[in-house]
Amino acid sequence: MPKSVPHGPGLEPGDLPFSKIVEANGFVFLAGQIGDAPGARGPVPGGIEAETRAMLDNVGRLLKSVELDYGDVVKCTVYITDFDEFAAMNAVYREYFPTDPPTRATVGVTSLALGSRIEIEVLAAR
Repeated sequence: MPKSVPHGPGLEPGDLPFSKIVEANGFVFLAGQIGDAPGARGPVPGGIEAETRAMLDNVGRLLKSVELDYGDVVKCTVYITDFDEFAAMNAVYREYFPTDPPTRATVGVTSLALGSRIEIEVLAAR
């Protein structure tokens, strides 16, 4: 049975109708994360590299809140608004997944929440 993780370190209650983390059948599903700073609304300044780093730091905080880390990630879906920034995003992404990276799909979209350039959805396994 799916279990939402409503509160914990890095899991402030939100005003949007979705769970930040759900656990089911040995898998941990993280809701889409953008490159915002904790407690802020909207992307960090500094372009795609800064947003990608902030986005993946947010993923790390959520994983840590359920006692997992980047090595437990098995699948990512990245949404990006400008494929001209794909190489710059990948350079930062490689810092977080330097060896044996998870499977990934990258999807070009016309826009993302709060004017973000990038968003990631993550699936991890216990």
